[in-house]
Amino acid sequence: MDYSNLLLAHVSYYRNLDPAGKIRFQNKIKEFLGYIRITGVNTTVDDLDRLLVASSAVIPIFGFPEWRYYNLRDVLLYADTFNADDYSTAGNNRDILGMVGEGAMQMEMILSKPALHAGFDETSGKESAGIHEFVHLLDKEDGAVDGLPEALLQKQYSLPWLQLMAQQIATIKAGKSDINVYGAKNSAEFLAVAAEYFFNQPGLFKTKHPELYDLLTKVFHQRPPERRVDAAAPSAKQ
Repeated sequence: MDYSNLLLAHVSYYRNLDPAGKIRFQNKIKEFLGYIRITGVNTTVDDLDRLLVASSAVIPIFGFPEWRYYNLRDVLLYADTFNADDYSTAGNNRDILGMVGEGAMQMEMILSKPALHAGFDETSGKESAGIHEFVHLLDKEDGAVDGLPEALLQKQYSLPWLQLMAQQIATIKAGKSDINVYGAKNSAEFLAVAAEYFFNQPGLFKTKHPELYDLLTKVFHQRPPERRVDAAAPSAKQ
């Protein structure tokens, strides 16, 4: 299937790539969809849903041409937010947008379908539930979801990253940062929240957090394409 029109309409990261980058992105999308199952739970799954899941996966690893998610088999799309205890989408305490599975859910990821789509709405700002969870999965590649993605980051940058992360978490807790306060929960959440901002609004992130931006380019081996004011999204019907 040719995903180019849907990508142009819904994925600003793709829209701002050069022609060669667009082709490589499409190929990575097709590769991902070839080995990962995406299943709806009390909801349907259409081509756009699959495309947004795959884009969430491809964006963080676009700087690693050979990367495959060997620690993932299934992505479950839920109809709404869910709770952390029994993954229910009914009742109270349904505040979870996504989760990387553990134990019996190993090799699986759960994403709220509305949250997935909201992350690709250009009015949504810095947040992306899909990117957030795939960054957790990358962090987990070395065996621990701890905010230090050793499978991605060269060793000489590990200490500077840990030091800067601690400083940034303290700044968030002091109420002096525009990074989502959820990033102050722990190091793993800081990495995932900072990555959302880094990929969704790279120009603003670089201006507001130049040192953090520079280290994240070393984590992800890329400088995300910045939005061009003249790159308006075309209709998906074109």
